[in-house]
Amino acid sequence: MDALTLAHRLVEALEAHKGEDILLLDIQHLAPFADYFVICSAHTDRLIDALAKACLDEARSARIHGRAEGTARSGWVLLDFGAVVVHIFTPELREYYRLEDLWSEGKILLHLQ
Repeated sequence: MDALTLAHRLVEALEAHKGEDILLLDIQHLAPFADYFVICSAHTDRLIDALAKACLDEARSARIHGRAEGTARSGWVLLDFGAVVVHIFTPELREYYRLEDLWSEGKILLHLQ
């Protein structure tokens, strides 16, 4: 499976599990470590955990291994699938870190508000 297809499948998993303000950003010409960022917000620790699990399960079903960094309690979970990196934030931490601004030269492929 190519990276863009995986990114779209992860976006669908996030949307199906009530992720909010989901953004798919193409950064392949800006960063050597990933091709796509998926950024998502969630208001509770429980929802952050559920969204992370949904992404890991979706990738596992495609036989793609990922690893998680951070905890729901910290307000930011990062899921690394190689070419696709998923960031799940509380709205407050998303506003604080402003990855969309930091990577503003990336191309927005999808934004579900």
